[in-house]
Amino acid sequence: MERRRVVITGVGAVTPLGTGAEKSWQALCQGKSGVGRITRFDASGFGTQIAAEVHDFNPPDFLDKKRIRRTDLFAQYAIAAMRMAVDDSGLTIDGKNEHRVGVIIGSCVGGISTLCSNITTLMEGKMEAVSRFLASMFIPSAGANEISIALGAKGPSRSISTACATGGHAIGDACRFIQHGDADAMIAGAAEASIVPIFIWSLSTLGASSRRNDEPEKASRPFDKNRDGFVTGEGAGVVVLEELEMAKRRRANIYGELVGFGSNIDAYHATKPDYRSQARCIQLALADAAISPSQVDYINAHGTATQLNDLSETKAIKLTLGKHSNRVLISSNKSMIGHLWSAAGTVEAIFTLLAMRDSIVPPTINYETPDPECDLDYVPNMARKADLECALSNSFGFGGMNSVLVLKKLPTD
Repeated sequence: MERRRVVITGVGAVTPLGTGAEKSWQALCQGKSGVGRITRFDASGFGTQIAAEVHDFNPPDFLDKKRIRRTDLFAQYAIAAMRMAVDDSGLTIDGKNEHRVGVIIGSCVGGISTLCSNITTLMEGKMEAVSRFLASMFIPSAGANEISIALGAKGPSRSISTACATGGHAIGDACRFIQHGDADAMIAGAAEASIVPIFIWSLSTLGASSRRNDEPEKASRPFDKNRDGFVTGEGAGVVVLEELEMAKRRRANIYGELVGFGSNIDAYHATKPDYRSQARCIQLALADAAISPSQVDYINAHGTATQLNDLSETKAIKLTLGKHSNRVLISSNKSMIGHLWSAAGTVEAIFTLLAMRDSIVPPTINYETPDPECDLDYVPNMARKADLECALSNSFGFGGMNSVLVLKKLPTD
């Protein structure tokens, strides 16, 4: 059976640059940073005192008061991004199609804020104050559950957690359901709200996060020689995927086609990436898309700003694209929004689609000192106009989890 073609018809995002995909995108193209000193708690005694927080999110804009009380912040972000994506797509879910619409929403740590606060309440002896909804609030599947309930979507539904590759995997797995006929439309993405003391402390002691506390906006500097680690961010990204002919019949706005998906694992080291495995993931995605390396115009890099990751990703791109790696445009959104963990892959895929739509490559800001070992075109500091027909969105996560999406413009009839 010929596999069905899959397109993206709706996008929604909550990021440190703003609530809404378009608001975030405009700020990204202007090179604005969403990184600042942590305001959620007193981090003055921490090695890392900075993060990319979401500041303009207003839960009542997307949820009623009862649902707000019963959901963790990460699920609230997911619901908000979903509502924006579904509204953007114009997709209607009713009794006629509810069993043909599915949901995949991932998260690395789920409702960690709710869990931590309830543990504190319990340890203080306030047992009666522990939320009776704790179990349904902190589990990583809460985002998928809440969205399925809100939409009445009864098709394939699940939550996944594959570290920093989660968002990419959510989109790729959702695409497979449509390609193979198990669904006609899927709501896919990921959400994270992990700016809590224990998480920030652990990353700081691991030595993975930036300690450039005096210059928060300059802290995340992917591919720069003086990079000293990533900056934790928060937010959510959700997309609506549909079977192509269905989208055409209802005259939906189509952002692009998902033509390829690659997924593998290093099986090597939890925090030291293997560029050969990353290269193979890119190769798998290109093979799935049936395109050659020379057809890739742009790569939205994982680009975390750690010494090991950026070097590994550069090597993987060179190994896969060969001489074309010197011509392809590459940039890292994490220089501005920080590392959104599970949500990174979806948010960055959304930005990749918007880059193709607007023919503009967002910059990698804070690129000041070239690294001789990272010597590709990372579109430093200023956005660049470019016609983009085909792009990759890379996600390479802790534990060696890898995901690559291949996105293409859909030719106009």
